[in-house]
Order: sequence, then C-alpha cells, then structure tokens
Amino acid sequence: MASWCAARCFHTPAMDVGVLRRRASWAAGIGGASVVGTALWRSSLSKRSVPFACLNLSTNTGIKEAVQTEKAPAALGPYSQAIKGNNLLFVSGVLGLVPETGKFISDNIEDQTEQLLKNMGEILKAGGASYSSVVKTTILLADLKDFKKVNEIYAKYFPSPAPARSTYQVAALPLDAKIEIECIAAL
Repeated sequence: MASWCAARCFHTPAMDVGVLRRRASWAAGIGGASVVGTALWRSSLSKRSVPFACLNLSTNTGIKEAVQTEKAPAALGPYSQAIKGNNLLFVSGVLGLVPETGKFISDNIEDQTEQLLKNMGEILKAGGASYSSVVKTTILLADLKDFKKVNEIYAKYFPSPAPARSTYQVAALPLDAKIEIECIAAL
C-alpha cells in the first residue's frame, strides 16, 4: 500500500474534502482506493487536514474497454471475457471449456484446471497482460477436496511472487464445472 500511494498520491492539506470524496467515492471497492476514501471521509468528519489524495484513478467511464478473444471460450451470458480499466484487467470467471467446441475438455478436475488456465492465458494476452502480471485470483471449486490437485497445476502458471488469492467451495458452477477462476492483472 505504501509504495502504491507513494507513486500516485501527494499531500494536500488545503484541498476541498467534498470534491475529493466525490471523485474517489466511485472507487470504494477497488484496492487501496477504499482506504483513501475512508481516510478522506474520516478526515472531513474530524475537521483535520486531508493527509493525501490519489489522483491516478480516473472518473472517466469512457476508459472501460471490453477484451474478447476467439482463443478462449465465449462468455456464457451478458458479460465480457475481460474488461480493461484504470491500468487493470479484470478477467471474468473462466471455465475449462475447449474454445472450439464449447464443451469441457473432460470431467476430470486436473484437465479442467489445465484447460481453464490456458483459456485464462489467452484472455490475459488479448488484454495486454500475462500470468506474471496477475495480482489477485479467486478460485471457485465444486469440491474443496480438489484443493491440493488444483494447487499443483496452478503453481505451474503463476510465477513467484504468486498472486493474492481466495478459494471457495460453492454449491454449483455454470454447466456443472468442477472449477472456475477469475483474476485481476496489472497493466
């Protein structure tokens, strides 16, 4: 967090807190922006000076860009394979489907994980990123007992330092998949 803010923020004791709060409020859930928004809000309540303000996040909604590649399965619903915005690439949940057929490579967790990560790699490439630029992943498993098998395959794709990650067992996944992974990459 310190290096993120050091590169993108500056001290602003005389800035209008209301203006900063309006500009930063839209980013309330994106990484360190929520911390900045909270700090600005608390600062305005206590009538203290604002410690810093982040200026790198844009409020221009025109910067949102869809990413699509034929080398990965098409989205199964009204969503994009990935979205670029504010120097980040948000990759939607990816399944272990073969792009040409739209069918699972197999019913095996290892095969689905391997295919899923290949699909994710194609989406990352289409968005100008790579496995090494991924900063956060979320893994959804139909059965948490597959955790160890998934980790063995996952480790081959993400170089050290590995991305931050959350893993959950869920009641069901689209098309009865065994696994789904989404990620966020820095551009």
